[in-house]
Amino acid sequence: MSRRSEPLTQAWVDGDAYRYRPQGGVFPLMRRVFSYARPHRRILFWLISHVVLRAILLPLGAWSMGAVVNGPIASGDSVGMVWATAGFTLLIVFTNWMFRYRYRLALGLGEAVIHDLRSEVFRHILSMPMSYFTRSKVGAILGRVTSDIDSVRTGVQDVVFVSAVQLGQMLVAGALMLYHDWVLFVVVLGIAPGIWLLNRIFTVRIAEAQRRATESFSRISATLSESVSGVRVTQGFVREELNALQFRELVSDQARYNLVSARTSAVFLPLLEFKTHVFTALLLAVGGWQVLRTGGGTALGDVVQFAFLATLFFEPVRNVGTQYAAALSAMVGAERVFRLLDTVPEWRDPPEAVDLPREEAGIRVEFKNVWFAYEVGNPVLRGVSFSASPGMMIALVGHTGSGKTSITNLISKFYLASSGGVLLDGREVRELRSDSLRRQMGVVHQQSFLFEGSVLENIRFGRPEASDVEVEQVVERLGFRDLVESLPEGFQTLVGESGARLSSGERQLVNFARALLVRPRLLILDEATSAVDSRTEMRIQSALRKLLRDRTSFVVAHRLSTIRNADLILVLHEGEIVERGTHETLMSLGGRYAALHRKFTRC
Repeated sequence: MSRRSEPLTQAWVDGDAYRYRPQGGVFPLMRRVFSYARPHRRILFWLISHVVLRAILLPLGAWSMGAVVNGPIASGDSVGMVWATAGFTLLIVFTNWMFRYRYRLALGLGEAVIHDLRSEVFRHILSMPMSYFTRSKVGAILGRVTSDIDSVRTGVQDVVFVSAVQLGQMLVAGALMLYHDWVLFVVVLGIAPGIWLLNRIFTVRIAEAQRRATESFSRISATLSESVSGVRVTQGFVREELNALQFRELVSDQARYNLVSARTSAVFLPLLEFKTHVFTALLLAVGGWQVLRTGGGTALGDVVQFAFLATLFFEPVRNVGTQYAAALSAMVGAERVFRLLDTVPEWRDPPEAVDLPREEAGIRVEFKNVWFAYEVGNPVLRGVSFSASPGMMIALVGHTGSGKTSITNLISKFYLASSGGVLLDGREVRELRSDSLRRQMGVVHQQSFLFEGSVLENIRFGRPEASDVEVEQVVERLGFRDLVESLPEGFQTLVGESGARLSSGERQLVNFARALLVRPRLLILDEATSAVDSRTEMRIQSALRKLLRDRTSFVVAHRLSTIRNADLILVLHEGEIVERGTHETLMSLGGRYAALHRKFTRC
């Protein structure tokens, strides 16, 4: 479950560009980020301890330098000088030793937080229904899991704790300065409003530029992912130059936003530095006047000591500029990640959902006046009704867009019907747990997809516990063991990314074996044989007649030869069933199916 301490609100939308502001400012967002540190309280405790100690030790080092100047150096005590130098050295060594462990603890906490956050985002993505992926760009999703979460890592392990040390350092140094000389401290406070105004003006500009740069990078990632996946089409239509031009425009946008941020920072940081130098000049003037006016009542070492403390007091102010860009990037990344986590799926299994019982026979499927639309007002199924008994083979026939795949999507519970009932073994599909249903299903799509790994690993994808012997038996029953063994390394042949090292027919055969290895009660073949040649298709058909005997199966096919032996053929047109029956019955009617068959046989 995602941590939802504060809801997020969308302020505006422009294509892929979102400005997402947490209610109440950045602090609720920071609290939500650090809610992921709760399971790692031990690391957090020691890290905070080191932060507090370092924030105290740094000003103490500056204070001790002034004490050395006022003490042994001013009095000419050489022995005292040796002891003071040794003590100061030990303090500095201890301070840097603390910095080393503070840094290690911060890195450890950052990795732990990002590990948990990235795992939760990945689980959430996989839990989303199919409709989410049809609306979202792959590159945008990848950007959330990679660059956006990496920016959050930087915010956790660097910005937050470095800023905490700097703030603590400023408070301790300020307290010591106030105790030491309140007049000089008033000079310090006099410059604070100017620094605050500078921050107020420039941080807004930098924030907007940083936000746009992050959104631009997301578009670059999405375009790059799409271009690599579709490189075959790009080269096939000679679109290299045009696509490269469009990509250059995106990169130019990214560069422009980065330059705006850099130019703004280039003005902001020198102004902060100038303010510090102005303060140093004022400090020298006021401190020197005090030394001269009092005739030695105010020691020179006191002014030096105060100058060291003032440097530590203003150092965090100068560091604000360098940390601010990283902080903005972290906040923008966190906003985008939590926007994804706060995306509520269109539907979830209800708490009272039950498992689909595991039986030997196929699943009984019933559609009762089912209406379905991917988009409101544009139905793709209109009052579809039919029933399939266990063990039946149902063929879905019709032109592209007639609703064939939509029926299989509803059976698989990838989508839910807009109205009507989809029943499996007498239970409404909404009342069934999705995982228990899909464990009893085998699906082979037209676009075969294989994962990086070997042929054996891909076949075993749905049943990781299956033995090598079981995998080989499935391939044997499908009748293409000889094809697998003819590969360079047989079952251990690496398929490459998306199965690129195999032919389209070989990839589809692996998909068939993968679907049948899970011993499905329900098998869905969506144009599954379109990628194989006629000879291989005949071998598959022979095997399927045996393997589908006790399974309910739905077959979507344009090759009508693959469905000739179907128990029931449903002919769809514009989302409605216009004809139903066996091959012989429909041919005798001389209707739409007969026309499709004649067209097929002429091809």
